[in-house]
Amino acid sequence: MTVRRLLQHDVIVSRRALLGGFGSLAGAIALGGCANVAATGARFDASSISTSPTVLVATTRNPVNGGRAEPWFGAKRASSLTLARAKLAPPNDGRFTLASVGLDDWRIDSIEPVSGEGNLLAPGGGDVLIYVHGFKQTFETAVLDAARLSDGIVFHGQTMAFSWPSKAGLFDYNYDRDSAMWSRDAFERVLQSFVAAQNVGRIHIVAHSMGTMLTLEGLRQLYARYGDAVANRIGAVVLAAPDIDMDVFSSSVTAIGPLARKITVITATNDRALALSGRLAGGMTRVGAAEKAAIERLGVRVVDASDSGWGIINHDLFLSNADVRKVIRSAIDRAM
Repeated sequence: MTVRRLLQHDVIVSRRALLGGFGSLAGAIALGGCANVAATGARFDASSISTSPTVLVATTRNPVNGGRAEPWFGAKRASSLTLARAKLAPPNDGRFTLASVGLDDWRIDSIEPVSGEGNLLAPGGGDVLIYVHGFKQTFETAVLDAARLSDGIVFHGQTMAFSWPSKAGLFDYNYDRDSAMWSRDAFERVLQSFVAAQNVGRIHIVAHSMGTMLTLEGLRQLYARYGDAVANRIGAVVLAAPDIDMDVFSSSVTAIGPLARKITVITATNDRALALSGRLAGGMTRVGAAEKAAIERLGVRVVDASDSGWGIINHDLFLSNADVRKVIRSAIDRAM
């Protein structure tokens, strides 16, 4: 039996159980010096986001105002997953590139709920990029960061923001961490549905900060369910500034088998946000601020971006630094 047939069979068999826990999916998904790595492979004149400013959304946040007006989705944990399309309003001059617009020029214009995964993805196949945000993020900033990332790496395919419930407050670290882990089943089911879909190429994941912990948990559960059958369906897995303990990371890498070879870790020893996170975690060094050699011993690819950050925090280099974006583009190109 082929990988897709195996996964589709599993989805059909478990549909009733999935509907019970994730009713909003209508049965289809029950459900935060850089190395000189130049982008290789296929290049495109424009990202799909620039030509069609729409971000797919999967969120475990509670809807606010029915999810049809700002702030769209809040910080509370919803009883079911919501799938939607976020329509973005481009800048006034009509251009939609990182080089020509400021951060404040992007905004969500509307949210269109979707009844199921089969109605979410555009026909015609192609790869999907899933962005998983980190600590202290609102729904809107997560969606816009997904768009900026997709446009910045000139991604040619569909882009999704997976947004988990964050209070977006400096002193809400524990709530955010628990919310991220609480969302892992929903994230796994999103991955499961995309892996089984006929109209999806490879699934690439870029996770930032605390979102890397959620991502690894989702991959671990997916691999535990399907084993090596999913390896060819997952493309690049980029963990930017991972806010995760080294021991936990090591255990997760071991548990996901061949999927570990898909991982690229972007670190910065001068990431001050992770320095604070490490203190909050009892003095344990976070993977995103660890020495490159220590992470490489786990068999994953590591890019040290310490020399790329000129700011005070240096926690969002995957968005703000062109060289780091090339690393992400390169990882995706190698996975195609």
